[in-house]
Amino acid sequence: MKSLTKSIRLIWRAIRTISGDDAYERYLLHWNKFHANENSQPLDRKAFFKAEQSRKWDGIRRCC
Repeated sequence: MKSLTKSIRLIWRAIRTISGDDAYERYLLHWNKFHANENSQPLDRKAFFKAEQSRKWDGIRRCC
């Protein structure tokens, strides 16, 4: 039974990573590892989502 539970958790983690659903959690891990010593705070979930949308969609997106 433990192996089934472990397998389901691994599959669920993979689905969340592929879909980008865990992006905020990965951001927090990165921030704590590399930026925690700076005198700042990580973005909250709403600000992170807004910044990611801006990063992805602002600017010129065309081929010609």
